[in-house]
Amino acid sequence: MKRTLSIVLAAVGAMILFGGLVYAVLVAAHVSEPAAITVQGMTLRRLWATTAALLGLTGVIAGGLVAFRSTTGFRATTVRFAASIALGAGLLAAVNGGLNLAVANGGPGTGNGVVGGAAAFVLGLIALALGGRALAHSRRATLEPGRTT
Repeated sequence: MKRTLSIVLAAVGAMILFGGLVYAVLVAAHVSEPAAITVQGMTLRRLWATTAALLGLTGVIAGGLVAFRSTTGFRATTVRFAASIALGAGLLAAVNGGLNLAVANGGPGTGNGVVGGAAAFVLGLIALALGGRALAHSRRATLEPGRTT
């Protein structure tokens, strides 16, 4: 029961932190004001932002699985491959999310995909951090004892 409660509290805390980070990115990009007229449906920029956010989420999942691999039992080659996927997906998501925010000419609700772009940017940075951590850990684990390079 205690483990389930701690997992639920950690998930809620992570969602609150994620929402705060997305809002901070929107404020930093000066697009935090809601639109006067909202656009309904999927626009091309919303599709771009959603795709980038899903790519960032894929990177976070891949990086999270291998960054904490002591519980997963992956081989070293699998860890390096998944870490590379996390780094690549994170870089693409962060760049596309940033570009989407840079070309947006309105806030949330304008059809420009600014919320998805901010989410993609944050998820991309998280995926980069997790992938980098996993890659560094896998390189340290493969070094022989007594070897410095």
